[in-house]
Amino acid sequence: MRSRFGVGEVIVRREILDGREWLVYPVRVAEDDEDALAVYLAQGTPLTFGRGDFRWGPHPWIEFEHVWQSSGVLQLQRPGDGYSVWGRWEEGVLREWYVNFQAPLVRTERGFDTLDHELDLIIPGDGSPYRWKDVEHFEERVRTGGFDTEEAAAVREAASCVVDLVERGTCWWERWRDWRAPAEWGVPDAVPPARDRTGHGDRPN
Repeated sequence: MRSRFGVGEVIVRREILDGREWLVYPVRVAEDDEDALAVYLAQGTPLTFGRGDFRWGPHPWIEFEHVWQSSGVLQLQRPGDGYSVWGRWEEGVLREWYVNFQAPLVRTERGFDTLDHELDLIIPGDGSPYRWKDVEHFEERVRTGGFDTEEAAAVREAASCVVDLVERGTCWWERWRDWRAPAEWGVPDAVPPARDRTGHGDRPN
């Protein structure tokens, strides 16, 4: 297993639910070092959804066209963190930092695994006050047993940590404010469903 991915390399981001792939898509590496793994999700990137029954039901995006429809986003995740920070730009200006609470990344031979935890925090790029998103969805997931007590507590702890960083003005992701995707980075090819793949590339580290 390689310890680092190369800049510009296409790797695979998987959301794993019930031990199986729930959502999979390719991303391109912007940086990979001991501090963080930064990857770029391009507009138009193909999305692959897991098959069969899941305890959370089908992925909510499955009803839409199976491509990333929004503008490209930079996804920043640090080892051990229960969140990633997504940078969104419009006409060359940072629109927002979108904090996506998720399971800590687990590296695989082909990329990394995680799982979205519903809750999000939006930090406007112009310095306006932050605001929460999907709080009701998260609490409903907790109420119906989608998260156990330990998982719910971990999400709330991660949320508290991020708010503390924001309110103290120590946002580690700000160094990426002026980053832009290279013009030559195209849209990666789709990742086939797990049962259509061969080899040993899906084993987590």
